[in-house]
Amino acid sequence: MTVYLCGFMGCGKSTVGKLLAKNLGQRFTDMDAYIVQCERMSIPDIFSFRGEEYFRDRETAAIEQLGLQGGVIACGGGAMLREENAALAAHHGRTVFIDVPFETCYERIKNDSNRPLVVNNTRASLEELFNKRRVIYLKNTAVHIAGTGSPMEIAKRIAADI
Repeated sequence: MTVYLCGFMGCGKSTVGKLLAKNLGQRFTDMDAYIVQCERMSIPDIFSFRGEEYFRDRETAAIEQLGLQGGVIACGGGAMLREENAALAAHHGRTVFIDVPFETCYERIKNDSNRPLVVNNTRASLEELFNKRRVIYLKNTAVHIAGTGSPMEIAKRIAADI
């Protein structure tokens, strides 16, 4: 079984994913950490030295590779923006959108210097990005979960819906 957790930065994919994996008796992988390990450089460095498109290509490869291994995968916030990625994830498992209000996400990410999109954008432009991405997440995922409640409550709702 492979479960891909998707949603905007700060929606809780990694936190919920670890709990969900434990509940399901599955392995957990944070896709961004996986890419950092494979590339041997931080995400800001990948963006800076190789560009965002290169990073997005690494996400596509990771969706395929991790899908073959199975488990619960916390995707990066932009992973499901590509139709190709959404199709790959759907082929390998279930995609779950954790839908959290922008205000909550923003409070969690606003001081995170390891997120190039946060560092290089204003609050207003991040909110605009959030609104654009939300439409795509809804289109490209099989399960839509409200990201309200504790991480354990969210994990239990996901387990019940997959």
